[in-house]
Amino acid sequence: MSDGIKVADVDDVEEGEAIVVEPEESGFDVKIAVFHSETDGWYALDDTCTHADASLADGWIEGDEVECPMHTAKFCLKTGKVLCMPATEDMRTHKVEVRDDEVYLFPGTPAEEA
Repeated sequence: MSDGIKVADVDDVEEGEAIVVEPEESGFDVKIAVFHSETDGWYALDDTCTHADASLADGWIEGDEVECPMHTAKFCLKTGKVLCMPATEDMRTHKVEVRDDEVYLFPGTPAEEA
């Protein structure tokens, strides 16, 4: 198993914010959003909403949910499951791990396998 790729230091991403990891950096086929939840830690989902072409990293994070900035679809950060319309397709999750104040992303490894 891969050791993951370092995408940030913990202090680089404020609570309630997210960063986008480009395919060139991750080696994965799509942009990945890495979220720093105010209450629940770190999560990663594919960045583009399954409903419309919008960046979830630009959305609103509350607890373990993110709301799409375009049409207010909501997704669970832990599972990627759709929580409300207009989205109907779940998001793909990616494993995130914090080691020594550094954030590591495991592109393509689902969070539930963490």
